[in-house]
Amino acid sequence: MATKKERRSAETKSRKIRKGKRIAILIAIGGSAFAFLVFFFVSIFNMVYPPVSGVDGGAARKEKQEVILYFSDKNELFLVPEKRYIPREKDPDAQAKRLVNALIEGSKSGNVNTLPAKSGVKDVKIASDRTAYVNFNREFIQNHPGGTTGEIATVFSLTNTLIRNISSIQRVQIYVEDKPIDSIRGHVSARGAFHMEKDLIVEGSRNI
Repeated sequence: MATKKERRSAETKSRKIRKGKRIAILIAIGGSAFAFLVFFFVSIFNMVYPPVSGVDGGAARKEKQEVILYFSDKNELFLVPEKRYIPREKDPDAQAKRLVNALIEGSKSGNVNTLPAKSGVKDVKIASDRTAYVNFNREFIQNHPGGTTGEIATVFSLTNTLIRNISSIQRVQIYVEDKPIDSIRGHVSARGAFHMEKDLIVEGSRNI
């Protein structure tokens, strides 16, 4: 039979063990709560101030650049400049493609669109002679309404936009599915490269 001293020693040891367990449990709970709070506040911070890679881990947000796009006026006789902000690209080819896609997206100020909405640009290549080769998919022709006025608007909306915004471009030639075309829908020749046509532009618009 255990003596009083042995019993007291066992009870003291048991209390220490129980106390140690309680401390360990409290530490575990406190650590879990702290980790949750850190995760919660980091998540909130990232939602309010997204990191460079974006909230969804996608491509880094790009600096915006002010550009001028050209669309048709309401009578479809002249080109109207329209201010827009698009992501800035370091590569001129990529920047030119951004501009073409902005034209495809259409006017934000009620002007008449000049490129078919369902068309797509495959790529843009700027050659050493400063000619930009804009390569569309086949929907560019299939969805174009045609007509002399419409084709002129398309050609010079595209040409004037690229030349005005990218200094390394002086001429623009249209390709479809990696090949040069004779015309868009048979009304305006597109065999060669186009230069900027300032006479079609109505400057001083409220859109710029």
